[in-house]
Amino acid sequence: MSTTGASAGPPPSPRTTPNGEDPLAALAALPGVAEAVESVRKAVDRVYGHRIMRRRSNAVTAEAALRGARGSAALSGADWALEEVRRRTDFSGDDEARVLGAALRLTAEAGQLLSIWRQSPLRVLARLHLVAAAGKEDSVGRPRQAGESVDEPLVELPPPGAAEVSGRLEGLSELIIAGSSAPALVTAAVVHGELLALRPFVSRNGLIARTAERIVLVGSGLDPKSVCPAEVGHAELGRAAYLAALDGYVSGTPDGMAAWITHCARAVELGARESTAVCEALQRGAA
Repeated sequence: MSTTGASAGPPPSPRTTPNGEDPLAALAALPGVAEAVESVRKAVDRVYGHRIMRRRSNAVTAEAALRGARGSAALSGADWALEEVRRRTDFSGDDEARVLGAALRLTAEAGQLLSIWRQSPLRVLARLHLVAAAGKEDSVGRPRQAGESVDEPLVELPPPGAAEVSGRLEGLSELIIAGSSAPALVTAAVVHGELLALRPFVSRNGLIARTAERIVLVGSGLDPKSVCPAEVGHAELGRAAYLAALDGYVSGTPDGMAAWITHCARAVELGARESTAVCEALQRGAA
């Protein structure tokens, strides 16, 4: 497990304001965020403009799913070679195998939940935990309760208490249902950061947070074919950078929030670059 060195205090709750203001719009206006959003748009456009996407987009989507699951699992302590993930069929063995299995199941499940997310995000999160835990925990599919500990191999920040988790999840749900004028990247980054900071379930929170980020990016229309796996980018940028950026989110400061959002933007760009390379390989007949 790694230590972030962040403050133990929670980030500000992302609730809609009483006068109807859009809190995510303010985040979109932070220094560097607009430039990051534009850079991501260009990177995504490059993938979708590739000639292979007109003929073999399903193959690119499938490969992006595999690589995304592998990247997410690596951040949760199961850093396996891609070919080993591709070759393996049984993920019921040791702890690392189970992490990989959970990541693969979540990636497959994400596409089935897009239509539910905007109406009932808490229902989707419960389903994601059910899938990740494979029904093997008493607390499966529900947020943790008072006295229950958190097993998260990446983040050592003291987790918020159960009552705070419940309130903040409700706030996040309200925000998603209300919608936002902010770019999809900003919403995805906030969903990801909030879930990682809260760790609302007793296990698999990192995997779930990254899956929720994917759901927002796909469901928003930014990446409708799910070919720009941010999980790949997060893994490539490394755990230390991931945790440092999370520190910024947890701080709640403008600079910290901007650093987290731009970090997530860079991860999406790297995911897009990965799929562009897949397109090139398919074009050459090498994959």
